Amino acid sequence: MLYVIIAVVVLVLLVGFFVVGFNKLRKSDVGAQEALGGIDVQLTRRAELIPNLVQTVKGYAAHEKDVLEEVTKARTGVQAAAAGDSVPAKAAADAALQQALVKVNAVAESYPDLKANQNFLDLQKQLGQTEDQIAFARQYYNDAVRELNQSVRTIPWMMFAGVAGVKEREFYDAPAANEAAPGVEF
Repeated sequence: MLYVIIAVVVLVLLVGFFVVGFNKLRKSDVGAQEALGGIDVQLTRRAELIPNLVQTVKGYAAHEKDVLEEVTKARTGVQAAAAGDSVPAKAAADAALQQALVKVNAVAESYPDLKANQNFLDLQKQLGQTEDQIAFARQYYNDAVRELNQSVRTIPWMMFAGVAGVKEREFYDAPAANEAAPGVEF
């Protein structure tokens, strides 16, 4: 009788351990996916601010067509990348948009009236705030991925990774040339 009780207790403990491990990995995976969604939200927010910025700049710099087209193309790339799950594609689209925004800021430097335009200043402020939020979202995602990857790589949780359908995720690495947010100096 005692052996049966011990066997039942051990079996309950093993099942409990399995449930805890399974749930830990699934929660970490959901947390990483949620964090990646946070990056998408901020990238989309920035992409939605771009048309207003482009329209404001167009009024002052109509002959800067190439720069404005590059911004529009980069914005489209961000929207397409946000719809997918590829972290490197998101990072590349983000980098392209950052570079395009740097060029818009360079154009703005050539037009003193534009730099004094309240709409332009408001948009620049919002873009700056969004850049800060994007940086925070990237860090939050990378923290979530670090936690998930540590769990997937370490004993005892790694034994549950396959059963839970959880695998390591890629970190969000900004390209080396784009580690800093574009400047919005006036």
